[in-house]
Amino acid sequence: MEYRIAIETDLVGTLVLTSDGALLTGCRFAGDSCEGLGTARDVEPPVLSQARSWIARYLVGEMPDPRELPFAAPSTRFQGLVREAMLEIPYGHTSTYGAIARWIEERTGRRASARAVGGAAGRNPIAIIVPCHRVVGADGSLTGFGGGIQTKVRLLAHEGIGL
Repeated sequence: MEYRIAIETDLVGTLVLTSDGALLTGCRFAGDSCEGLGTARDVEPPVLSQARSWIARYLVGEMPDPRELPFAAPSTRFQGLVREAMLEIPYGHTSTYGAIARWIEERTGRRASARAVGGAAGRNPIAIIVPCHRVVGADGSLTGFGGGIQTKVRLLAHEGIGL
């Protein structure tokens, strides 16, 4: 069974949180692959209440730890590694696709490309919480983002990252 709730925010518009009832399975921008997510249920499981609270704390400028939320999202091993790397990027900082590729190489001994990292980051179903918005191009340029480049700019500015 899938549960979902929508949260209205001033910063990024509507976010849709999804859960299987035990784990957070998604945090997406409304209109960003939200179709086919299932139907909203009358009951909000505790994990969605926790995620709602996490988002509220983030929006008022706190720096909640993403790992305090129990989440799981289907992924390949590589996508999971990219998510792990994104979770290592501190608030107020950015990393590059190339740096994440090197991070993966160091841990696995297998070559990774910045392009592959970009593809995996683009499939991150838990936006904001798993901070794919903190990943930029090698020259600091902003590249594709599920919520749109302007949303990425707003999230980075919210975290004090000047562009």
